[in-house]
Parts: sequence; structure tokens; C-alpha cells
Amino acid sequence: MKIKTNTVLILLFSLFLLQSCGSQNPANAPATVEEAEKQLAKKERKAEKAAAKERKKAKKRFWKMQSKEARKSIKRNERRQKRKAKGLSTYPFYLY
Repeated sequence: MKIKTNTVLILLFSLFLLQSCGSQNPANAPATVEEAEKQLAKKERKAEKAAAKERKKAKKRFWKMQSKEARKSIKRNERRQKRKAKGLSTYPFYLY
């Protein structure tokens, strides 16, 4: 029984040891600074795209949960806020 336990422990230890050695110097490491910057920029764009996708899903989920009256009210308030931010009056210009 002890031999099996010792063998299993040695195998597990060697497995973890081999993995840590291989991860210190990956094969796809960039050779120059420019390549490293490109890889980081690409990774950042990918993360931004994933975040935008999550925001889109969250917005869709939010709108599905609202009642029809609430959706209308929210849309009206958003339009009013946009007009206010642009500096336009809340009333249409043809009423003056």
C-alpha cells in the first residue's frame, strides 16, 4: 500500500514540476518590444469587444424585463436627456 501511495505522489509531483518548467519560457514569446505591444493591443481589443458584447446582452435583458409603459417612459427620458445635453429645448422648434 505504501508503494502505491509513494508512486502516486512522485508522479503527481513530477507532473506539477514539468508543467511549471514549461510555462516559464513559452514558445510564442515575442522577440521584440513592438511584437509584444501588438500582442497586448490585440488582447485589449479582444477584451473590449467581449465587454461590449456583454453590455449589449445586459441591455437586451433589461429591456425584456420592462413593461411597455416603462419602455416608453425610459425612451422618452433618454431622448429628453440627449436634447438637453445638446442644448436643444425640450419643445420642438416649430412650436415657437
